[in-house]
Amino acid sequence: MSVAFGDGNIADQALGDRALEDLALEDLALGDRRGDERAGRADMGSRFREPFSWKARAPAAPGMRVGEVDTPALVLDLAAYERNLDKMAGIVSRAGKRLRPHAKMHKTPRVAFDQIRRGAVGVCCQKVSEAEVMAAAGITDILITNEVVTPAKLERVAELALGTALGVCVDDASVARALSSACAAAGAQVRVLVEIDVGGHRAGLSDPAAAAGLAAVVEQSPHLVFGGLQAYHGSAQHKRTVEERRATINEAAALVRRTIAELGRLGIACPVVTGGGTGTLFQDIDRPEWTELQCGSYAFMDADYGRNELEGGVRGTGFEHSLFVHTTVMSTACVGRASADAGLKAVASDSGAPLIVGRPDLSYNLGSDEHGTIALTQGASLMLGERLALVPGHCDPTVNLHDWIVAVRDGVVEQVWEVAARGALT
Repeated sequence: MSVAFGDGNIADQALGDRALEDLALEDLALGDRRGDERAGRADMGSRFREPFSWKARAPAAPGMRVGEVDTPALVLDLAAYERNLDKMAGIVSRAGKRLRPHAKMHKTPRVAFDQIRRGAVGVCCQKVSEAEVMAAAGITDILITNEVVTPAKLERVAELALGTALGVCVDDASVARALSSACAAAGAQVRVLVEIDVGGHRAGLSDPAAAAGLAAVVEQSPHLVFGGLQAYHGSAQHKRTVEERRATINEAAALVRRTIAELGRLGIACPVVTGGGTGTLFQDIDRPEWTELQCGSYAFMDADYGRNELEGGVRGTGFEHSLFVHTTVMSTACVGRASADAGLKAVASDSGAPLIVGRPDLSYNLGSDEHGTIALTQGASLMLGERLALVPGHCDPTVNLHDWIVAVRDGVVEQVWEVAARGALT
């Protein structure tokens, strides 16, 4: 893969500097090696070379047949993916709400732009570094749906806000004041949403009066703008029945209403209530309290979401599986089982084992780091080199295990996208 430089002289200089460094290292290593040989020993540390970057090698190239893609690989069915994007955009638009998809799922600017082109107002990010990647790619409206508390991160938030319409969540007045100080030093202004705990019990205030009081603290700072309420219920997304999800969201909505009432008593308007997700979509759109939805997984989907029920007991969420991990059978020596090359480092295991597409006679177990163990029912068979497509149990952490998304249409690789925010944890 080639790298384009804006200034050829800079590129030449960088190449020259690197060549000189390599020569110096070689001379040093050679001298050390001769000394070692004279001493009758080999000092391996003196011959260190910068390791080859595997990230530079994508598993596929445009024009390849999907069967030629190196495995394990993260493969996206573009047709299903685009149908998912179109469907969500239509549902949210018809409900009169805004869509701000969560980028923690895909970590890929190209996906974010595809969503924005279909009407999304911007993206959510979970970490400051994730937001930095999206902003560097040209995304201009970002909400960090998390608390940011350390001075170094608050400084980064303030710097990022200089060129981005940036929002961040708080649930503590001391953090709001520290963020205000960081923004004052940078000459920036940040949109701040007060997070309320609507049942997920990860963060947020559960007392409406306390939440309104925190909003008042935010409003007192010239460097902060009160942007509304963050009201996301993560665990509600995976409640299996419609009745469970509806009851949970109704309870969450009641807390939102009480908090808005407390804000009103202080004379504070609430411009946005943001939250919701793929699992509770059809409950969220029925509630007037939420003005903005943060659905993310709908673009790719996963096996765990496939266990949810829709009205009438139908399994799923109404969206298609578009994301798959392709793997190759590399051993059939054990009777009744086989091994493939997608293990724990290729497929996330937190939400259960992946499903094997089109093979109900097989079950997949993430046996170890680099091996997936496949159990064969009686009469089932697999051949060495046979390729399988897996639906991951959980799409978000699975994406974070890969550097590239291989985007395929009609069995042919159309594009290869970098998972640019992979490992963006700070």
